[in-house]
Amino acid sequence: MGPHGSLKGVAKTALGVAMVRAGESLRDDRLFNDPYAQRFLDAAPRAFPEEPTSAEDLAELGPLASLGAVFAFHGVLRTRFFDDYLLTATAAGCAQVVLLAAGLDTRALRLPWPGGVRMFELDLPEVFAFKEAVLAGCDAVPTCERSVLPVDLRESWSGELVAAGFDHAAPTAWLAEGLLLYLTADEAARLLTAVGELSAPGSQLAFEHGDIAGSVLLAQARGMPTMDPYTSLWKGGLGQDAPGWLRRHGWQPQINDLAELAACYGRPAPGPASGGFLTAVRTRRWAVVA
Repeated sequence: MGPHGSLKGVAKTALGVAMVRAGESLRDDRLFNDPYAQRFLDAAPRAFPEEPTSAEDLAELGPLASLGAVFAFHGVLRTRFFDDYLLTATAAGCAQVVLLAAGLDTRALRLPWPGGVRMFELDLPEVFAFKEAVLAGCDAVPTCERSVLPVDLRESWSGELVAAGFDHAAPTAWLAEGLLLYLTADEAARLLTAVGELSAPGSQLAFEHGDIAGSVLLAQARGMPTMDPYTSLWKGGLGQDAPGWLRRHGWQPQINDLAELAACYGRPAPGPASGGFLTAVRTRRWAVVA
């Protein structure tokens, strides 16, 4: 079986994120450095056979060039923003970090964590089968304690997290990066309800909020046959109700605007920059149903 043979569907999107992170890591003005991203791509050389290889292919791609630039822009900013979010949360006392749908994230290896931080990475078994094989070949050494849990987040996973040593009485920094878009509203609500039940007061949570690109570009993507394998996976999560849902369930949310962050990072947007990132602080343990 080829090295990328088991990465399909949602799992395969992790390679697309790795491509964005590898590209950013080559820039002189990079916002982060992920030295492992290119290793994942090297281990899956034929993962994206739909990429253009000729002038005819490029012409057919047409409007998706703009869409790809916006997606890459968003992926770079969200990586840097969530890097900063997690480092700030752990410095403030969240000694546990949980990455929901960790994908090919390498923050456990590349960020300077405070002493005593323990990270739990949750994702599908096929993701970790690929990821751990590549990292083993890199002689990668975590800069915090790292635990890997192969689970399906659409099913029950809390018990496995606790069994792995997670302490539900301790404040935790949760990250659901690039996840909720692929869940229905009900699936997202179940997931975040479980997160709330495991979160002591003072815990923090972060995920994307709003469109990752302008609605016109998203409509173009949905109209392109080459994008069908990806757009068919988009379910929308909690949608625009995410801040209200969090307030009703024991969190105090804050929206971080993408355009403002782009200006702060000195990285101009290649097109309309809508949406942003939502962070929240846990104010009480148990979810309160509206």
